[in-house]
Amino acid sequence: MAATRKLQGEIERCLKKVTEGVETFEDIWQKVHNATNSNQKEKYEADLKKEIKKLQRLRDQIKSWIASGEIKDKSTLLDYRKLIETQMERFKVVERETKTKAYSKEGLGAAQKMDPAQKEKEEISAWLVNSIDNLNIQVDQFESEIESLLAGKKKKLDKDKQDRMDDLKIKLERHRHHIRKLETLLRMLDNMSVEVGQLSILQIRRIKD
Repeated sequence: MAATRKLQGEIERCLKKVTEGVETFEDIWQKVHNATNSNQKEKYEADLKKEIKKLQRLRDQIKSWIASGEIKDKSTLLDYRKLIETQMERFKVVERETKTKAYSKEGLGAAQKMDPAQKEKEEISAWLVNSIDNLNIQVDQFESEIESLLAGKKKKLDKDKQDRMDDLKIKLERHRHHIRKLETLLRMLDNMSVEVGQLSILQIRRIKD
């Protein structure tokens, strides 16, 4: 009984930190979008990154409790995990906007003067990063749904839920496989161990599919 009370206390403290962290994230997110100059914006974006890292650590803790057999009703934990993942998706949008603007700062003239092979390399790298981000978001969604199905189970899932579980596991494995392949390609491209001429977004898309 004492151990259960201790665990419940830890969970309550963690969820309180999540609530406070999300409020702080929202406050900084507003500052990022209301910043009047680039220096301010960069500072707030750095603060936003620190805050999302804190929330991700709390998410890892919540995931471990969800996977644990000690907690019967996991609905609140699942809700808080989803809350954190929503902020993670918002942060990825800000991150992508920052990368896009950083590239555009160099100006169209510089882009036109860029070596065609280098330009193609950057386009492929950007596509790879974006694809990996999107796949990771879907992986998080699949994992969350699997945990939701497991959270309410007794001894055995009914047929519809079991079919959905099997389908999610197949999708999860396929997505992880694609992520590994795309990350390998990205590293090879960065290390120049593969020629840009050997790759194209169309070819990579075929690998991904």
